[in-house]
Amino acid sequence: MASNFHKTHRMTPPDTASDTQQYPSPSRRRLPLLLRLVLGFFGIVVGLAVIGCLTFFLMLAMAYPNLPELDSLTDYKPKIPLRIFSADGVLIGEFGEERRSLVHINEIPDVMKKAVLAIEDDRFYQHGGVDYQGILRASFSNLTGGGGGASTITQQVARNFFLTSNEPTFFQKASRKFLYEIPLAWKIERNLSKDQILEVYMNQIYLGQRAYGFASAAQIYFGKRLQDITTAEAAMLAGLPKAPSANNPVVNPKRATVRQQYILLRMLQLGYINAAQYEQAKNEALHIKTGASEFGIHAEFVSEMARQLVYEQFKENTYTLGLNVFTTITKADQDAAYIALRRGVMDYEKRRGYRGPEGYMEIPEGTKEEAEDAIEVELADHPDSDEIVAAVVLEANPKLVRAVLSSGQEISISGTGLGIATNLLSDKAPPQRKVKRGAIIRVMLEGKNWTITQMPAVESAFVAADTKDGAVRALIGGFDFNRNKFNHVTQAWRQPGSSFKPFIYSASLEKGLSPATIINDAPLSYGGGQTGGQIWQPKNYGNKYEGPMSMRKALTKSKNVVSVRILDKIGAKYGQEYVTRFGFDADKNPPYLTLALGAGAVTPLQMVGGYAVFANGGYKISPYIISKITDANGTVLSQVHPETAGDEANRIIDPRNAFMMDSMMRDVVRYGTAVKALSLNRTDLAGKTGTTNDSLDAWFAGYQPSLVAVGWMGYDQPRSLGDKETGGGLALPIWISFMQQALKGVPMEDRVVPEGLVHSGGEYYYAEYPPGVATQSLGGGATAPTEEEKAREEVKNELF
Repeated sequence: MASNFHKTHRMTPPDTASDTQQYPSPSRRRLPLLLRLVLGFFGIVVGLAVIGCLTFFLMLAMAYPNLPELDSLTDYKPKIPLRIFSADGVLIGEFGEERRSLVHINEIPDVMKKAVLAIEDDRFYQHGGVDYQGILRASFSNLTGGGGGASTITQQVARNFFLTSNEPTFFQKASRKFLYEIPLAWKIERNLSKDQILEVYMNQIYLGQRAYGFASAAQIYFGKRLQDITTAEAAMLAGLPKAPSANNPVVNPKRATVRQQYILLRMLQLGYINAAQYEQAKNEALHIKTGASEFGIHAEFVSEMARQLVYEQFKENTYTLGLNVFTTITKADQDAAYIALRRGVMDYEKRRGYRGPEGYMEIPEGTKEEAEDAIEVELADHPDSDEIVAAVVLEANPKLVRAVLSSGQEISISGTGLGIATNLLSDKAPPQRKVKRGAIIRVMLEGKNWTITQMPAVESAFVAADTKDGAVRALIGGFDFNRNKFNHVTQAWRQPGSSFKPFIYSASLEKGLSPATIINDAPLSYGGGQTGGQIWQPKNYGNKYEGPMSMRKALTKSKNVVSVRILDKIGAKYGQEYVTRFGFDADKNPPYLTLALGAGAVTPLQMVGGYAVFANGGYKISPYIISKITDANGTVLSQVHPETAGDEANRIIDPRNAFMMDSMMRDVVRYGTAVKALSLNRTDLAGKTGTTNDSLDAWFAGYQPSLVAVGWMGYDQPRSLGDKETGGGLALPIWISFMQQALKGVPMEDRVVPEGLVHSGGEYYYAEYPPGVATQSLGGGATAPTEEEKAREEVKNELF
């Protein structure tokens, strides 16, 4: 027994290791309990996770059948704005709440796709619509007070099309993400290919400045087609989806640049670009469009005209169907007209003197930042007009003006740059007009030097059209569309003055007169019954009278009295009826003798149509601005078939009449009031100046056989342009400047003498009214000449 006992219960010394195992310490005895607690807690967590996952997937299973249909994606038809183009394909206008250009995935450059993937979802082509690691990472970041998100491009598409982003709390956002966004992303991935999803995303996403989609953003921010952007520009655009306002290069260029640089670095790290491409893109200077014309061409009046015409047909659908409207203007001609008109107006403004600053402000005397902020706020109410920019004067004396622009740039103006404002820089200048600290002035850069200028008070208009079919090649409705949207080409009813005389002369040719007919240039007086008003004594410009002269010479010198005598001879009623052939309104041109001096009312657009008749040989054409309209796919919905010269159905005057009028108006250019046009060194130019009483309106209407153009200048509230201001001094220089560009490379064209004309003594006559035959009677029939008339004709043509 003892032996067995000792075998079973062997005794060892208390200081051995086996004693420690047999009698554990208190701390060692607690270890299994702690372990059990940890394991128990872990088991509870795992259990809850399993229950949560089961619940989550059960909820997903219940939610999935109730998810919305994907028709808006599978049959993607976004709202595409109305777009207006020039005849040569330049975008000149866009209208719609959402500015979007639909592009297919194969039209999106690779660099743009990679820039977007680098910052938004670099594993887009690997995952199944949801980035689980990203979700966990973003969830932890939000729980710990951080930020960030892990939505894939597919999830963003789901959210943009079917969900809202207005949930204010993390748990609401998480609920939306897990119960709706993720299932929708799965469903989208099952129904669309990766390329289809990316295409929808890149066309739909909002990118600031009302731009939706990257194609539209490329145009708005850089004035480029998406296919033409650089790596640096692509990275700038790719930074917009996260915060279109905060990362907007127009509003916040510094922040936009920081994000662009980060995206370029990501593209390098992902291997999308190499080191050399990275360095080049990182250092590339970007040119963001911030000017008055966001389309690179000033055709705002044309765009608005086109919009109104299209709206008449398509109503509200005008702005969502993706209609493309092709106008008849060309970029080169439109640019030439815009520059010519602006230059002509500003030259006139220089002659009229300086009116003084646009206003005054108190510049804070505190910190520099306070002053800059106040100036920025003030200048926001004085928007720039292309090259004419607003500035606030910091310091002014007769020799130097320092000013600051809205960009924060400080400029100095001295010497000739002060010229227009010299009188208002002196100590004797009226306080309310003096150029001093705080004055808001206009400046422009001439060469490398700044000069003080002013926004014009006068207005102007210019329109040019093809003489063969009336296609408008250029149209400028005013000095600055953003400042005054009134279209003076189509809406301004003004007196045409002497530029209307050719239509009266043309009427007289149909009554038997000829360019050689002698008319007395002497003072006249008429009673109210003939004028529709009080006693009237028409006067020549400058009160100069030269006695008997030919009709040709009278038109060349723009003799008012002769024109009145002509209308008196043929009858004012006949004159009124005759001019309606050219498109003028009878009710705006009443049958009084004042009609001979252009005392009625016309628009520049009517004038360009009227003069085209003389240019094209006698055919009525109707000026038009839209050539065709297509849908978003390029299908032609509407095509213009204009009236054309050469179609006898459109003839309104005898070809002989057109030839003789052209001959007389060529003399106006060679020897008369439009002699400045000889600077163009062409022999095929014709036209007529026009200046109304008191110089309220200044005109020039003229043409080369293929191109007709009309310029006008005046105040919206009619007042004198100045005692010595005329159509030849104001409107003609604009016309010349335009024609100098528009007629480059156009060969000179001589007129063919039409049949039925007799050439005698250096002058042309209708065959039925040769020299020695009396003029037609007022009743319209030819009468045989009396012996007295024959005798008189031997000396000179009829004098009246």
